[in-house]
Amino acid sequence: MGSVQPMVDSWVSTSRSACAACNLRPDCIPAGLNARELARLEGLITPRHRVRRGAYLCRAGTDLQSLSALRCGSLKSAIADQEGREQIIGFHLPGELLGLDAIATGRHTSDVIALEDSEVCRFPFAQLQELSREIPTLAQHLRRLMSSELGRTHRAMLVLGSMRAEERVATFLRDLAARLHARGYSETQLVLRMTRAEIGSFLGLKLETVSRTFSNFQRDAIIEVQGKDIRILDAENLKALAASGTTPQCAAPAAHEAEVIMHRFPAQRPVQLRATTAERALAARAPALAD
Repeated sequence: MGSVQPMVDSWVSTSRSACAACNLRPDCIPAGLNARELARLEGLITPRHRVRRGAYLCRAGTDLQSLSALRCGSLKSAIADQEGREQIIGFHLPGELLGLDAIATGRHTSDVIALEDSEVCRFPFAQLQELSREIPTLAQHLRRLMSSELGRTHRAMLVLGSMRAEERVATFLRDLAARLHARGYSETQLVLRMTRAEIGSFLGLKLETVSRTFSNFQRDAIIEVQGKDIRILDAENLKALAASGTTPQCAAPAAHEAEVIMHRFPAQRPVQLRATTAERALAARAPALAD
């Protein structure tokens, strides 16, 4: 597995000025660093690595070389289910950190593929690991990011396990809108970079069910659909549908799991890749598609 090479584009910008001008800088670089610490962290970054639509940022089973912060565009994480079919386990938006799944084992557990032409900034992991040991603020920032990502994975597991189709789709739309709004985008105007089939794979629904649910939401004036463009018309109704499923208490377990991973920063690479991540737990539940 370790011999598989990621299929990525080779265009890279080495301009360090990209960090100072980037409006997503607070998501990547923690506040409170002094000038020396900030210079050391920014010195690690290889900014603006382009990944074209359909190309792989990394492949499952490859060694962890770096963490990547998504600068622009969108990506999906996917693994193969027991029949070899693609099972999507997450979608990634600008400002989010990629590669956290590989920290516990030293190897990536999923493929990460660009949904559109995208750019990432890369942090070499070995150097980032050493620097986080010297700078407590950086270590705390990484724990926060991992806790957030693990919490999102736990919520996705709950969606697959306990919600009806309309609740799953409503939860997906609300989560996507909230994540985009946190990055300065509209809370009601969405552009879905993923296909209906990819949404269905993520939610454990058939393509026809996703399409029918979108049509029902449009009929009930909850959303307006024009191809990939979605406009939320009735946020309260959408919220009520999403909340009608069981609400998980994810924060504490996710924070604890992040702490465990951080304390297991691998000084030596584990001999065997073990299926201990939340993503593999999610994959085990994926084959049962809801009607």
